[in-house]
Amino acid sequence: MTSEEKHTVLQAKDLAVGYFNKKNSSVISEGINFELQKGELIGLVGANGIGKSTLLRTLAAMQPKLSGTITLNGNDLSAYNSIELAGLLSVVLTEAQASRNLSVLELVSLGRQPHTNWLGTLSDNDKIVIKEALKSTETTSLSHRKCFELSDGQLQRVIIARALAQDTPLILLDEPTTHLDLYHRAYIVKLLKKLANETGKTILFSTHEIDLAIQLANKLIVMTPERTYFGSPCSLIEAGRFDALFPSETIDFDGKTGKFGIKE
Repeated sequence: MTSEEKHTVLQAKDLAVGYFNKKNSSVISEGINFELQKGELIGLVGANGIGKSTLLRTLAAMQPKLSGTITLNGNDLSAYNSIELAGLLSVVLTEAQASRNLSVLELVSLGRQPHTNWLGTLSDNDKIVIKEALKSTETTSLSHRKCFELSDGQLQRVIIARALAQDTPLILLDEPTTHLDLYHRAYIVKLLKKLANETGKTILFSTHEIDLAIQLANKLIVMTPERTYFGSPCSLIEAGRFDALFPSETIDFDGKTGKFGIKE
């Protein structure tokens, strides 16, 4: 991608995230800076409790930032109302879906809600977008099955299809590979990479599959207790940014292979 072709979708400057507690605030992470471009797959990694989900919820305007700025498509995130945001970003959370009694087609169709009239009537274009979302996630054959009948891996693909049907330039996913086996974890991350490449959408996902993220993501946001780093996997490896993720006496990172190992 040349500099002329770059398009910044999401940017954070000196961002601090956490929670407000009465008159005080509890900072979980601060000094966060990154710039996400169109068509990139970005992995968000860090140890449990470091603030990955808090950061994603803040970027999705689901909770307020403590300080700093978040810019979406060149405008401050706070400038958008909820309807406008629904047309710009879609969110896939780890919480269990309350709509498992719906068919796959019905669940994916819900992604079109920001674009339909007040009756929720699907236009011909809506149906085309839904069909394409099912095709892109290889869930067309599942379209008439109930969501509760699906395996965890199948359901995750369907939920991603719903986000695709929403047709936003930015997709945020919180731990999309949770509860999946090794094959399906790799499948989902490879699917996200393919979607970013083919659709030009910017996809940011948090994950504990750091090895996979290093191999497949264009950029990584690495949250450590000291600070948050951002860059390409190669540049972050060269700078030794993964060494601080876990206690050195237990977990070792091999910069040559880009993989973590357990110390004996």
